[in-house]
Amino acid sequence: MSSSAIFSRRQFLRTSGIALASAGLASCTSSMNTDRFRQETAPVFRNPALEGRWVDPRDGRVLEGPINEGLQPTGLPPQSAYYGDIYAAVDDGGYQIPAVPYRQIDARFYRQEVSDPFGERPGTIVVDTGDRFLYLIQPGGRALRYGVGLGREGFAWNGRGVIQWKKKWPTWTPPDSMIARQPQLARYSASNGGMAPGVSNPLGARALYIFQNGQDTLYRVHGSPEWKSIGKAVSSGCVRMLNQDVMDLYDRVRGKAPILVV
Repeated sequence: MSSSAIFSRRQFLRTSGIALASAGLASCTSSMNTDRFRQETAPVFRNPALEGRWVDPRDGRVLEGPINEGLQPTGLPPQSAYYGDIYAAVDDGGYQIPAVPYRQIDARFYRQEVSDPFGERPGTIVVDTGDRFLYLIQPGGRALRYGVGLGREGFAWNGRGVIQWKKKWPTWTPPDSMIARQPQLARYSASNGGMAPGVSNPLGARALYIFQNGQDTLYRVHGSPEWKSIGKAVSSGCVRMLNQDVMDLYDRVRGKAPILVV
């Protein structure tokens, strides 16, 4: 074989390889979903106070010491499409609820089934104000647990009551005490008709109204667009839940369900 033939063959292979590589690169680039890439590589919430501690997925207990098989590090979300699905964007009654960036929330506060730590009868709601959890007691010693945020009013009442009624996309009417602290909210007073429902409404997608001995406690379990407040004490409000979580709770709670706030 002549040197020119060898050169021509090498040149053909080289240029063909470059062309194929370029085609492959172009294909990879053109199929890239930039929004999905940004979402999947977003910063993950870490809580330095909980480093070296682990969440047992069976009952939600936080454990100390070296990681064991099946345990999740606190602050890192379980690698499951389940949470991507339940916290996805949703169209509810014409309102567009945005997806929750759940990877930036401490994994302890995700909706999950755990062992019942209270022993109340099934159907009871228990709000643990100390650990920022809401439990819906299930049969068989189990409970559904949701992360909550608590405002000033959220710490102001405790005891037993009932969910007297519940409302989808409620109107928000700030109490007089809140208006006294924030006079700019007077336009949403009861006499002015409150704030219309919507995704920016402080009560979010659902509200559950707590009564005791037939009287309104002014204490609410409600949705919130402020996902960063979950697991924290915030400036105002009652018991805040992610909108996707309060919608799930709303569908499970029956009329006059008992509630215990501790």
